[in-house]
Amino acid sequence: MRKDSKMAKFLQSYGYDMILGAIAAIYVLMAPYTKVEESFNVQSMHDILYHRHHLDSYDHLEFPGVVPRTFIGAFIVSFFASPFVFIISFLGFPKIYSLVAARLVLGCIVLSTLRFFRIQIRIKFGHQVESFFVLLTSLQFHLLFYCTRPLPNILALGLVNLAYGNWLKGNFYSALNFLIFATVIFRCDVILLLGPIGLELLLTRSISFWKTLKYCVGTAVVAVALTISVDSIMWKKFVWPEFEVFWFNSVLNRSSDWGTHSIHWYFTSALPRSLLVAYPLSLVGILLDRRVPFLMVPVVSFVMLYSKLPHKELRFIISSVPMLNLSAAVAASRIYNNRKKAIWKLANMVVLALFAISAGCTFFTFMASYNNYPSGYALERLHEISHPANVMGGEWVHIDTFSAMNGISRFCESAYPWRYSKEEEIVVEELRNRNFTYLVNEHPSVDGYKCLFSEEGFDRIELRRGFPPIVMVKRAKVYVHRDMKTDDQLHKWPGC
Repeated sequence: MRKDSKMAKFLQSYGYDMILGAIAAIYVLMAPYTKVEESFNVQSMHDILYHRHHLDSYDHLEFPGVVPRTFIGAFIVSFFASPFVFIISFLGFPKIYSLVAARLVLGCIVLSTLRFFRIQIRIKFGHQVESFFVLLTSLQFHLLFYCTRPLPNILALGLVNLAYGNWLKGNFYSALNFLIFATVIFRCDVILLLGPIGLELLLTRSISFWKTLKYCVGTAVVAVALTISVDSIMWKKFVWPEFEVFWFNSVLNRSSDWGTHSIHWYFTSALPRSLLVAYPLSLVGILLDRRVPFLMVPVVSFVMLYSKLPHKELRFIISSVPMLNLSAAVAASRIYNNRKKAIWKLANMVVLALFAISAGCTFFTFMASYNNYPSGYALERLHEISHPANVMGGEWVHIDTFSAMNGISRFCESAYPWRYSKEEEIVVEELRNRNFTYLVNEHPSVDGYKCLFSEEGFDRIELRRGFPPIVMVKRAKVYVHRDMKTDDQLHKWPGC
């Protein structure tokens, strides 16, 4: 009986965390590769874990990117991942296992902050709202998939979750301090959330202006000193990364070079795809509980302010999702409690149907993401099939920009005799004059090279008559070529 009681208490305390963690872990194991958006932190974690104090070997000095980023998040994740990486290296497993370990560690960190927020939901709104919050989060793809991706937005999300939890708890100054740390160190655009929350707290007289100024300035100074001291060492120059990001994106508006969307895109595309059933429910929640508008107004204001920036991506507003899920959970709980009444019974049936549709949408979104890292799968396949013919000289692989952006990182590399080059701006015609053994690129044919195989990737979703009505269409995205001067009679490649 005591064991059963202990197990019941354990599940009551950590059951929801195990559910969310298991889903996030499945996403990592099924799609371990990363894309260009998280490349800086991925390469930084690799270099911290494998090169340690040998800064000259770090990737960012050769490929600095458009703007510098902070190393603080990579240091935190690497510190907790290092024991697992040591075991993986000791056992001789490929480095891709270290990437999985690092992503799982990051997921645990972010979900632990979400746990803190969830506990405050339980205290303020009750167990049932907490349960619906977990259910809605589980049915959504993006939050649990993104929580293991080492993006600056996700590192900031951890602090935003802590801010949300303290906001619900009534620790308003702590909430503002967490938002300031997130703004100064990880994502300067969190200021668009900090501003509305701080203004609302001032207007409702929940905080004192002078006390707020004292706390915020002090926190900002500490955060600025921390990021400058750490990142100036790592970048070998005096730098405050997020200030440069702010200047590049907001003042120069250079982010628009990567594409633009209409001003309503977050509300008409990004949030509906991310929240699914929680999107309409979050609007209903505002009407059903007078405590919710106080929480929702700053979050909606954050999204509205961000909508003015032409370049838009879902990850930019991922910090709004937990609070929107809270509003949706309040609505779902109220509908469920009144399900025996006539009108509410119909609403309950509609919500159940939307739950099922959301689960289906999440499955298709996951399958699309699973097939969205073709170059990672291509390099893995090359390592598995190819037997180095010239061990003394090594096998030299050139990875083009497209492949480096769609699945390949330093965690994908193997030891000698493999060598890798990410040299940029090489025209296709020049490749035949180089000594590369293999090419991993987006071109189906290259002079002087034989195409060994291609790797398909996600292209689009198609609606068709018959069964199944929804089909995921893939097409060849990445091609692997071998130098024709190098003979390989050991393998029969499928060709392209």
